[in-house]
Amino acid sequence: MSGEAIGIAASVLQALPQPVIVCDTDNTIVFVNYAAEAFFGASLSVLARQKLNDLIAFGSPILNLVETVNSRRSPMTEYRVSVDSSRFGEERIVDVYASPISDTDGRVTLLFQERTMADKIDRQLVSRGAARSVTGLASMLAHEIKNPLSGIRGAAQLLEQTVSEEEVPLARLIREETDRIVDLIDRVEIFGDDRPLEREPINIHVVLDRVKLLARNGVARGISFSEEYDPSLPPVFGNRDQLIQVFLNLVKNASEALERTAKPEIRFSTAFRPGIRIAVTGIAERISLPLEIVIEDNGPGVPSDILPFLFDPFVTTKANGSGLGLALVAKIVGDHGGVIDCDSRPGRTRFRILLPVATAGIPSDFQEALTR
Repeated sequence: MSGEAIGIAASVLQALPQPVIVCDTDNTIVFVNYAAEAFFGASLSVLARQKLNDLIAFGSPILNLVETVNSRRSPMTEYRVSVDSSRFGEERIVDVYASPISDTDGRVTLLFQERTMADKIDRQLVSRGAARSVTGLASMLAHEIKNPLSGIRGAAQLLEQTVSEEEVPLARLIREETDRIVDLIDRVEIFGDDRPLEREPINIHVVLDRVKLLARNGVARGISFSEEYDPSLPPVFGNRDQLIQVFLNLVKNASEALERTAKPEIRFSTAFRPGIRIAVTGIAERISLPLEIVIEDNGPGVPSDILPFLFDPFVTTKANGSGLGLALVAKIVGDHGGVIDCDSRPGRTRFRILLPVATAGIPSDFQEALTR
């Protein structure tokens, strides 16, 4: 291979957004691209003095993968592999593509594809399917249940006026529990509301400031707020009231999680993150979701066994919760063409929402960039 060709190959590797590592015959690292430096939190000069065994935890399938590729001299792939390293603050799940560089020198190249965002989008789409199932259930049962409940409530009110003083609390209990069931049904019925929304280009920072004002005077009294906004963020095409409902619900959940935290804090941040694109039913092109809005708190975190199902209906960590709040949030975000995910560990929980840009009034060259 000529020097020019080698230079082009190296430039291509450096341009890849996925981490790439090249190992020698004894697993010594001889090359990493820029993405790998960021992934492992070290420069090439530092990583090149180490072996893959020093970088990847003992017993990892990645080490066996490299050994097998070296012996067979053929490409292999491991899916959903856990990467543990002292350089990380948390576990990462990746797909690893390993391939011999040539038939003679014994070097192996490893490409890491982090599964985090792909898995979260998959779970988001599954949650939307679950929400649609709740929609069908709500449409079928709402009227059938609410009609007899109305009669029960009326009878309980009459009983309160006629029974003895000792029995009044029981009659009141029937009425209050009936009201609670009706309220639950009303919340489920929201999932069946498919009426078209009035939407317009909206400055998301105006929405967040409104949410912060409402929260400070309501559900989040005594909690410190901070923000880190990108002032150049383009507008989102959405419904102002529904977006306020989404973020207010997230702040309410964060406030409840912070009840026993010594110095409770909720942080808002926004950023422009091009590169996330998903397919949407009925639209040929993939939609870009560059608007990132993050609601972060320093509470105890979400239990790991619930986290993958957090946006499913009737999943909740609260003793008296209905499990519909976050499912409704996911539905509204989905109706806006976006996705939501949650990353949580003790001391930090981040809800991240990705939304499309309102292209009306935006220069055509910028619109083209959003759909690439």
